[in-house]
Amino acid sequence: MAIETAILDKIKAAQTIIIHRHQRPDPDCIGAQLALRGILRASFPDKTVLAVGKHYPGFDWMGQADQDVADDMYRDALVIVVDTANQPRVDDERWQTGKSVIKIDHHPNDDAFGDLQWVLDQASSTSEIIYDWFAVNTTDLTMPDDAARLLYAGIVGDTGRFMYPATSANTLAVAGKLLTYNFSATAVNQAEDEITPALARLSAYLYQNLEILPSGAAFLKLTDEIVESFGLAAKDSTSAIVPLPGKITTVVAWAIFVEAKDHTFRIRLRSKGPSINDLAKHHGGGGHALASGATAHDQAEIDQVIHELDELVASDKGENE
Repeated sequence: MAIETAILDKIKAAQTIIIHRHQRPDPDCIGAQLALRGILRASFPDKTVLAVGKHYPGFDWMGQADQDVADDMYRDALVIVVDTANQPRVDDERWQTGKSVIKIDHHPNDDAFGDLQWVLDQASSTSEIIYDWFAVNTTDLTMPDDAARLLYAGIVGDTGRFMYPATSANTLAVAGKLLTYNFSATAVNQAEDEITPALARLSAYLYQNLEILPSGAAFLKLTDEIVESFGLAAKDSTSAIVPLPGKITTVVAWAIFVEAKDHTFRIRLRSKGPSINDLAKHHGGGGHALASGATAHDQAEIDQVIHELDELVASDKGENE
């Protein structure tokens, strides 16, 4: 049985479906989650379909998860976890208390959790996968306009406006099909491109203080004190500045270290060529070949990550000369 059909059969058999996503969300995980909720509510109005996750006001333009979902809702529920590579990253630990679990994702499947898994690590985004699932099952499923908007937003977000290598012919075909629905792509694109004045000032700080090594590796450390000096609170997302070093011609790969509440540092790793996924794994993280994340527990580990990134980029440059 095709995986697309197997997932639909599990959904048809469930009365309650609860959809989870990863912590510290991005447009793809929110888009995939809320679009799937919209598709299932429109297709199966007799079922209870919920989306769970912490509220981030910055994503209110996309929609909101369901709040105050009671624990007993999970008793016989089908749980679907979207866009989440490993179990510790799932937002809301109650996902483990459902009757069964489906994992739908586009990250490398290093943590193969769930009773049923559909993982396509070559896909641009989980939103693209959700659309492909819908396209196979159009006889049973309905796509509301707002679900199409959300899937488009997810694809735009995870492809960096169709700039990243995972953008395929299928990605562009899916985006084109989504644009036939009634929503404003211009409004979505603008919402994803805009930043606040505080983030604009932080962007200027990044360009002024980014350290670029001779190899083409680059890095920036953002402490709470620095972030707060721009009028940003610890809860505010700094993800908008992560792609910026890639605009510099001499930068090949980069790391941005952002201080967390427990004074560890979240590492955001990006690359234009050499794979940085293994480096991230060395420091308790993971992700894609060109976009990964990890954690540094102290300055010594930050220095080690910078050293490893420098060596990685220098080695890759030597192999390609």
